[in-house]
Amino acid sequence: MMKNHLPTIALVLSSLSSMAILVTPAHAEDKKAAQIHVRGSIVNFGGSTLKVKTREGETVDVALAADWKVASVANAKVTDIKPGDFVGIASMPKDGGGDGALEVLIFPPAMKGAGEGSYGWDLKPDSSMTNATVADAVKGVDGRTVTVTYHGKEKKIAIPDGTPVVTIAPATNDDLVPGAVVFIAAEKGTTGTIAHQVIVGKNGVVPPM
Repeated sequence: MMKNHLPTIALVLSSLSSMAILVTPAHAEDKKAAQIHVRGSIVNFGGSTLKVKTREGETVDVALAADWKVASVANAKVTDIKPGDFVGIASMPKDGGGDGALEVLIFPPAMKGAGEGSYGWDLKPDSSMTNATVADAVKGVDGRTVTVTYHGKEKKIAIPDGTPVVTIAPATNDDLVPGAVVFIAAEKGTTGTIAHQVIVGKNGVVPPM
């Protein structure tokens, strides 16, 4: 079995410096290996293959690339979101206008700028992902509204009370146990599904992205 231990958050940050793949869209002009997201629970893990039962009910084998990395997520609070933080927010249009958050990932400082932008996402139909810097966060009647900036643009996103808020945390191969929830950004190529990064739930916290 491959050994891929990341004992400290510092090692997680350095080894996951390429995590932009987790939060960056596959561009139409790059069709060599289409990016896909695998969400589900682990069936088993052995050697360089992770078998996952997806949220759609399909069981898939995910091949782990030679340079693959693993991390987890830890709970954070909406009050942890401060101006200057770099965040990834999955959101959907609200009936009354604007966007409402489905989940928030607070990136560690070392990952600021990863996948910056706003683009379509597949957490739910019509959802989007915005990776941006927080300009301000204002408390409202039902949660908070954050103003974020990216590439000179500005966007306001409401974060209702109860919205999952997480940050990146360490993980090891030992956390890849049957039943653990995973989020995997993978490449779908002619030889199958290949992953470079795996985000696994642990300590009762599941990847909400």
